Amino acid sequence: MSSRPEPMYDIAQLGHAELRTPRLEESVAFFTEVYGLTLVGEDPGRAHLRAWNDDVLTSLTLTGAPEAGLGHVAWRATSPQALERRVAALEKHDVEGAWHDGDFGHGKAYRYTGVGGHIQEVYFETEKYVPPPGEAPALPNQPQRFAPKGAAAARIDHINLLVPDVAEASRFQQEVLGFKLRERLVPAGGDEVGAWLSVMTKAHDLALTKEPAPTTGRLHHLAYAVPETSDVIRAADVFLENDVFIEFGPAKHSRTQGFFLYVYEPGGNRVEVFTGGIHIFAPDFETVTWDTESKGRGTAWGLGVPESFHTHATPPFGGASA
Repeated sequence: MSSRPEPMYDIAQLGHAELRTPRLEESVAFFTEVYGLTLVGEDPGRAHLRAWNDDVLTSLTLTGAPEAGLGHVAWRATSPQALERRVAALEKHDVEGAWHDGDFGHGKAYRYTGVGGHIQEVYFETEKYVPPPGEAPALPNQPQRFAPKGAAAARIDHINLLVPDVAEASRFQQEVLGFKLRERLVPAGGDEVGAWLSVMTKAHDLALTKEPAPTTGRLHHLAYAVPETSDVIRAADVFLENDVFIEFGPAKHSRTQGFFLYVYEPGGNRVEVFTGGIHIFAPDFETVTWDTESKGRGTAWGLGVPESFHTHATPPFGGASA
């Protein structure tokens, strides 16, 4: 008999994220004019945005703050019952959290601080996107009319968090929320320094990377997906024409097998344009463990990894910069 735990499917997806920025107006302009999101709502000190293929009203909130960094990240449950089960599991693991009544675009949520110091929440009720009159898409299985602007980011895809103890944070996400560990990086003779986890079939919804500084709660990057590899290449031209610094890519990841490009938005948060990646359909998929970079490289092919990719991060709100 197998000793594998029964797979848990109570978390459906990365629902939304909040990024803090000291340059709110410029960040909004970047995400709408260059990155290609749509502004769907504003309240004092905050802007709410969506990508054209997100089926929900909003997937990103930008909040004005003294420093860049992650405000919170939110995971959507598969049902109201699944939400209650995950909250019970969090409380059973002595995680201190609290319910709130909801926010722009979603209903009640349970907010807590995860292993690694990041504010996270789980929720189910969400407001779907309804196109304004006269702007319905030509195809009824699309949430929004395709009118590309800038890099035309299509949907929220994954987030990468820096954590002091990758193995501990990974276990927490697996045991309490049901994430599946797809790949991990464990250098020979060393501790685990990277983990790629997903909730359904994607290569990853969450990446955990070893925190290089004596701090907690920092963000490495937030990623939106585009449909094709050619869209990532086109995004590179869009960033070039708009004088946006390209830190890394276009190239192909060894882990996840995704094609990627990393830049910084004006507030200082690193964001990625991503496409592809392996999809995992076997319920008994075995975690792939890497003990080094592929042939000494951080990518399957393309440019080597720049030093800033390992050393620069955006701090938690009120935290210290790297």
